[in-house]
Amino acid sequence: MGQLEKVGLRRESLGFAIGSILFAVGALPGYATRVGSEADNLTYFVGSLFFTVAAFIQLRLSGRLVPTASTSRVDRYDWWSAFVQFVGTLLFNVSTGAALVHSLTVPEHREFVWQPDVFGSLCFLVASALAVVATTDVDGLWDPHARNWGSTWLGAIGSVAFGVSAAGALLVPGTHRPESATAANLGTLIGALCFLAAALLMRPSSPRVATGAGD
Repeated sequence: MGQLEKVGLRRESLGFAIGSILFAVGALPGYATRVGSEADNLTYFVGSLFFTVAAFIQLRLSGRLVPTASTSRVDRYDWWSAFVQFVGTLLFNVSTGAALVHSLTVPEHREFVWQPDVFGSLCFLVASALAVVATTDVDGLWDPHARNWGSTWLGAIGSVAFGVSAAGALLVPGTHRPESATAANLGTLIGALCFLAAALLMRPSSPRVATGAGD
């Protein structure tokens, strides 16, 4: 792995880690009550921006613009995983931004707090499935000692948790009440923590600086 690629991976990991922390904070029980829905939605929106920057770096690192017929199966699935995930982060930008604007400008939506939307969560699920295919081709279905394997499966679990959160956030027909506020919040928190662990696991170690005996 070249030095430039390591720098890119460290930035990608940092972006996903910061985004995950912000999402986890936003989903903490009592956080919205303490800071207000506007601040909570702002937390999610800023976190989504870090996710998007990190996803864009990941897409750039995955290779050429669009895979061709000569691209290997692993690289092809890896690229499409990164692309679909990038699209998902853009959808989260839109939904978190909309929630923030509504809580700031629409009085009847002042207490509205963002939850993972169905379309963004679906993109994350598809991206995770593609990543699992790419990873198992390299590391096998079970290789807990491989960092890439662990990161991929943690990301997949996080995507499933976001999917559960999105399902719980669906409104009961004819009301403004979610199907399950508990599932929505808990799914967001668990998903964010899984993404954080995955990001930290994939972060390349910083190069050590050799020092002389007399230093």
